Amino acid sequence: MSEILDVDLLAFEQGTGSRRDAVVDGVRQSLRTGFVYTSHDLSTDLLDTAYGMLKEFFSLPAEEKAKAIVSGSNGQTGYTGLLVETAATSDTPDWKEMINWGAALPDGHPLKTKYPHRYLGPVLPEDQVPGITEVLLRMYDQVLDLQRRFLRVIAVGIGCHETFFDRMITDGTTLTRAIHYPEMHVAPGESHVWAAEHGDINLITALPRATARGLQVKTEDGWVDAIPPDDGVIINTGIMLEHLTNGAISQGIHRVVADPDQPGDRYSVVQFCHPTPWTILSPVPSCVSPSNPQRFAAIEAGDMLDQVLYDINLIEDARRVGD
Repeated sequence: MSEILDVDLLAFEQGTGSRRDAVVDGVRQSLRTGFVYTSHDLSTDLLDTAYGMLKEFFSLPAEEKAKAIVSGSNGQTGYTGLLVETAATSDTPDWKEMINWGAALPDGHPLKTKYPHRYLGPVLPEDQVPGITEVLLRMYDQVLDLQRRFLRVIAVGIGCHETFFDRMITDGTTLTRAIHYPEMHVAPGESHVWAAEHGDINLITALPRATARGLQVKTEDGWVDAIPPDDGVIINTGIMLEHLTNGAISQGIHRVVADPDQPGDRYSVVQFCHPTPWTILSPVPSCVSPSNPQRFAAIEAGDMLDQVLYDINLIEDARRVGD
């Protein structure tokens, strides 16, 4: 299966019987690639405003963008410059700069008390781009709601109650990342890899929009371009979902390449939906059988995230590439 299918989330939510079953079946089939496209009800005006503000920020001089770096955050909030993050399977840093943000928890919340390095709160370049904080936090909330609803389709597809993921992701460490890939001058017939082959660490990732082509998905038939329908959201699966489903749903392996037929830079915003760090990731019984025996041991979600952040070169005092 190398085809990424387009499904209708709203049909799952508003339909009954066969309509819901058709969406679940389409998602299960498409996720053999680790990717699926879906309809959505995100605000187009909000996306337009957010992408405009982000482009304004990334167009600033380097010394201005550097003011948004949050020392000690290990790439989990604020700005990260070019040639820092490195795919776990690569020794070449990615050609991308990023700004990251998540939701804040109140002081005294048990998750913030136990995992202070997980809940640093959003640090956004409000001084450089006035109004950006309110816009990006609204975008975070809307995309997270979409992810929660889409996880209900996946829950049904793996034989769980549709609310299986709801509590797991409430106050989780979901992270939004705006990425700018700079223009690369690529000769005809050649390509340049902006971001090397990798899988995401989380449950699912949502990409509501990209300003240029470049996302490619690794399938059994080779690399295929991920090109959603107009106004479609791309959903891909992560390592944590693969772990929970005992490999029944694999992580979506992907890369980002500069397209010589579409020169220029590229902007995208991806949101990584995470469970709470104290969630114990253990394969669900419905995904374990004599033909698919349990292959993964239980692990705390926060511990798994720490390992991957090290592997991808984001732990500031333990860079394996570049320092």
